[in-house]
Amino acid sequence: MSKITPCLWFDGNAEEAASLYVSLLPDSRIENVSRSAADNPSTPAGAVLLVDFTLAGQPFRGVNGGPQFPFTEAISFSIDCEDQAEVDRLWNELTQGGGSPGQCGWIKDRFGLSWQVVPRELGELLGNPDRERAGRAMEAMLRMTKIDIAALRRAFEGVPGS
Repeated sequence: MSKITPCLWFDGNAEEAASLYVSLLPDSRIENVSRSAADNPSTPAGAVLLVDFTLAGQPFRGVNGGPQFPFTEAISFSIDCEDQAEVDRLWNELTQGGGSPGQCGWIKDRFGLSWQVVPRELGELLGNPDRERAGRAMEAMLRMTKIDIAALRRAFEGVPGS
């Protein structure tokens, strides 16, 4: 077990959020759902209080704490994507149902949690020792919402019109 488990505060939809998140990545599952006891005076009997889940091997806890503390972009989760197909799939899933795209691969999902959907190749292009080529890739990335690997490569190579 991990020594540190991120705890995410939801407004009554922790189980729904965890179900979406675990459907996105391998080595993910809901571990436990804790429900309110019948004699709990502050919540209805059977209401979801906590959801423990594993996302890509990392443990998380979702707590249904109420509307007091909404998510902000100050915390985001970055997903290292193998290829454009994975970027596209995750982008579509995370924006579905009310999520909103942001700049440079950022997304806010329908629960308000921010994600960075990042192709692995982005780091390779931006970290290239040829600073002129890397700079062209950076300029292209800054104009994007969802990261487009082919467009990044064209910019990196200096293909006109990219």
